[in-house]
Amino acid sequence: MMPGVKAGFSLDARLEGDSNQLMWLGLCELRIMKDRRWPWLVLVPQRPGIEEVHDLTPLDQAMLTFETNMVAQALKNVTACTKINTGALGNIVRQLHVHVVARSVGDPGWPGPVWGHGMREPYQGAELRQFAEKIKAAL
Repeated sequence: MMPGVKAGFSLDARLEGDSNQLMWLGLCELRIMKDRRWPWLVLVPQRPGIEEVHDLTPLDQAMLTFETNMVAQALKNVTACTKINTGALGNIVRQLHVHVVARSVGDPGWPGPVWGHGMREPYQGAELRQFAEKIKAAL
């Protein structure tokens, strides 16, 4: 079992394929979406069988809010973006996960949603590592 993984927890295969692990927080695994068009992070609470925020215990709900806010502030500081979009939709991937996306005027799709907009653009070369290092430093 990897450090930080709770007994009985497994990451949804689509989340694993669409993102890279960045680090472990208190409740969540923090991941980077594999799409360079937007600085896009995903928090995944390490609790088995959880689909909705209200499925979490009150303490875990508070921890998820704290970690989401911490990640959003770090992303805003690193990117100097116009707006942070935060969402936990779960229509396609049912496992609870929270998207935190940095948006700026003029980015692909602005001001519309990032979901379903165009084709994903993978990170090039050291770009992912550099972004990851900046986020870690900001946290």
